[in-house]
Amino acid sequence: MSGTSLDGIDAVLVGFPDDQTRLLATCYQAYGKDLREALLALHQPAYDELRQTQFIGNELAKRYSQATVSLLQKAGVVPGQVCAIGCHGQTIRHCPDQGYTLQLGNAALLAELSGIAVVSDFRSRDIAAGGQGAPLVPAFHDKVLRHPAIHRVAVNIGGISNLTNLSPECPVSGFDCGPGNMLMDAWISMHCGEPYDRDGAWAASGKVIPALLQRFLEEPFLHAPPPKSSGRDLFSLAWLKGRLRGDEAPVDVQATLLELSCRAISDAIQCFCKGATEIYLCGGGAHNQALVQKLGAFLPECNIQTTEVLGMGVDWLEAIAFAWLAQQRLYNRELNLVTVTGARHSCILGAIYPA
Repeated sequence: MSGTSLDGIDAVLVGFPDDQTRLLATCYQAYGKDLREALLALHQPAYDELRQTQFIGNELAKRYSQATVSLLQKAGVVPGQVCAIGCHGQTIRHCPDQGYTLQLGNAALLAELSGIAVVSDFRSRDIAAGGQGAPLVPAFHDKVLRHPAIHRVAVNIGGISNLTNLSPECPVSGFDCGPGNMLMDAWISMHCGEPYDRDGAWAASGKVIPALLQRFLEEPFLHAPPPKSSGRDLFSLAWLKGRLRGDEAPVDVQATLLELSCRAISDAIQCFCKGATEIYLCGGGAHNQALVQKLGAFLPECNIQTTEVLGMGVDWLEAIAFAWLAQQRLYNRELNLVTVTGARHSCILGAIYPA
């Protein structure tokens, strides 16, 4: 898995004995500055972008293969023991309202390099059926995080935040609710040269700017009912700069961005997950102590913990989910995500590239 934060590759080795989920090994490989900047550039139309997408797609396939080798060596497993690689690829455009989504990675090359079958392109079939193509992890959350009697919400705070509503009385639902780490990462990188705001310390040292927060919260996406999904196509640095007056202290902008991320999550839970009593956080944002504390203040009626307490590591849950999605594709199982993505019917998701 390599997500909207553009920080690197999360690789996991997962077994499914007796329909259980067992995490066997993990590996993380950072992208590095050059690749991250090249990927960021591809989020906007530019000269020669078609050729660049192919070159970078090949580079990503090579890096995914390297991550696979490192992972298997760590676990003492050979490629022939692995059924498939579930590879999400790197999203550079996500425009379901226009009928497409684009993830780079060259799955055919990854299969060739790794000697393992690859399942990829998980989102396009759902979009073809009229869905958002995202988020897809609620189907996995439903399997591993649901409680028969307790109303839970799982919140994945990556570049974008998405939630999964696990009410005992209803089918699974979920949606992207707004920016998670994406804007905060971009802002601290611009002003401090840091890739992210560790523990939210910089944001915590600033003050929320009420008028700026109000301009942020006027974004129509935040008030649109689900199904909905988003990414850098909307919540970009240009989106942020377009709402600044120019005289704000950078640290106060960071504080306001953290407030925005918390409001996007808490407002969505209060509006669409009424009655929830337990919230489980995962993704990089689960490490941001300032964000977690503020969420607790916004949602005092909820018990907020991380998915670690349920046996699912916050840094690996999404990658585990795509391993599971790959398994579902190998078994030709339709995923009933109509209450999440808005697709007209259930679909078999993903394309298979044999080794």
